[in-house]
Amino acid sequence: MQIPTIASILLCANLVAAAPGTAMRRQRAVERAAERASRASNTLQPVEGELGIASGNDTAHVDYSSNWAGAVLIGSGYKSVTGTIVVPTPKVPSGGSSSTSYSASAWVGIDGDTCQTAILQTGVDFTVKGSSVSYDAWYEWYPDYAYDFSGITIKAGDTITMTVTATSKSAGTAVIENVTTGKTVTHSFSAESDALCETNAEWIVEDFSSGGSLVSFANFGTVTFTGASVNSGTGVSGATIIDIQQSNKVLTSCSTSGSSSVTCSYTG
Repeated sequence: MQIPTIASILLCANLVAAAPGTAMRRQRAVERAAERASRASNTLQPVEGELGIASGNDTAHVDYSSNWAGAVLIGSGYKSVTGTIVVPTPKVPSGGSSSTSYSASAWVGIDGDTCQTAILQTGVDFTVKGSSVSYDAWYEWYPDYAYDFSGITIKAGDTITMTVTATSKSAGTAVIENVTTGKTVTHSFSAESDALCETNAEWIVEDFSSGGSLVSFANFGTVTFTGASVNSGTGVSGATIIDIQQSNKVLTSCSTSGSSSVTCSYTG
């Protein structure tokens, strides 16, 4: 009877030894889930009284926002928006702290500018804290929070195609395809209580919110949306260019090129 007793003692000892690490992992998971549960995009938050001409893009004027950078088309009947990016490596901004998390997000969406009742959107978050970098793929029907896709991994240098499609003003799909790995994830929305207007199409780099306030904005380098299309055809020609301005400082420089490319660079 000694062998089972010794085995039991060893098993218990191993469980006790493993418990602290397990508890720590669980706690980190709980904290991460709580943080993501409050992660949300916002509608365009304009900075009043700041209008100009987009550098290198003489056909479009620039608007300034505290949270959005990129390109917005304003019209009607926008039911599908697509764009492809190469995932950047975010950096701590100049003068930043290695103990602070800095984030930015790249996404495509329908509505949220002139129509502020809802946004159908999907994209990728980039976060850096010290030397640690992480990425999250997500979907959202604003004003509900964003939710992480499961079953997809993303790293710097991956090519990601993002697509949102409105099948009605209260239903649709969000799709993220990691072209590099061949993995695609999809989420379907139905019977949403906040209706789309289908009057805005967007390709955006955002300083999103968590816990009700803007997160510390990461130096995201440069993000270029290629293959930018609306309704499987119309491109970004005629889009309004938006740059982020915070505390009287412009942090981004965005422009369009041709009919299907939007580029935003961090300048802060």
